[in-house]
Amino acid sequence: MKIAAKYIAWILLLSAPMVHAIDVIAHRGASGLLPEHSLVAVAYAHAAGADYIEQDVVMSRDGVAVVLHDIHLDTTTDVATKYPNRARANGRFYAIDFDLAELKTLELHERVDHQSKHPEYPMRFPVKHLGLRIATFAEHIELIQGLNHSTGHTVGIYPEIKAPKWHREQGQDISKQVLAVLNQYGYNARHHKVFVQCFDANELRRIRHQLGSKLKLVQLLGENSWQLSTTDYDWLKTPEGMADVASYADGIGPWWPQLVDNQQQPSALASHAKAQQLIVHPYTFRADQLPSWAESYQQWLRVFIATVKVDGLFTDFPRQTVQISQQLDAANP
Repeated sequence: MKIAAKYIAWILLLSAPMVHAIDVIAHRGASGLLPEHSLVAVAYAHAAGADYIEQDVVMSRDGVAVVLHDIHLDTTTDVATKYPNRARANGRFYAIDFDLAELKTLELHERVDHQSKHPEYPMRFPVKHLGLRIATFAEHIELIQGLNHSTGHTVGIYPEIKAPKWHREQGQDISKQVLAVLNQYGYNARHHKVFVQCFDANELRRIRHQLGSKLKLVQLLGENSWQLSTTDYDWLKTPEGMADVASYADGIGPWWPQLVDNQQQPSALASHAKAQQLIVHPYTFRADQLPSWAESYQQWLRVFIATVKVDGLFTDFPRQTVQISQQLDAANP
């Protein structure tokens, strides 16, 4: 992948990472600037000073953990062009229906709507074919660990286990595979710089209590209407729910509107979490999608860093977020 190598070489010319107080988690890499989960987006996020880089993990048909946000392929690859007859009855193409060798023939591109094919984020990187390929979870880790070695800056990893119940119904135990890859690359203790996240509370309990993982776990919080799993997120957001989360996880990853109202006042959720000594890492902060009440990305971040006092946050724009975090640190020593 010659073009990817050129991008990585250019990215590494960026300035050295800056010290800042909160954990900046690069959401799908530097996905605001480059196609999500591509290795060039990972390299950019590393050079931008992110503390952690996120990997969404799904499974191939032959049991390899690969990094894609969706269980589908048609929103971020050219699968419909290369394999037009491989869609399921619903018209969608699923990663788990393809062997790794087949997935490697696909080209990654900027996210599009699977029906209209229009870009989801029109002002971001153009929908072009650059020779970018789907990478395995292992390849993401090897790149990050290699950059850690060559730069001396230790960036952590933040994998999300996608749709674990669905994967088991398809014959793949995704959690076991993710933990096996993590162990292969030396991530197996609580102090290691890794968080494992999932929306499914039952799966996180299984990872902690049945699979015996000692890694830091984060319970992602959605809305019940999203139907992401059987997890009752309304209950988890209560003091009793947070106490339950603390029995198997180390933190929560709430959707950011769950932490503030439209008057920028904190909800009770952060205080419920902190009462249980849980870290708080909300998602997703996008400099090109501000809430109606925010006049700037800096104002939006200031509310969460200075008022809500989150421990870290997921962002598509790690470089801007690191810079703003450092500015806020300097203004409030």
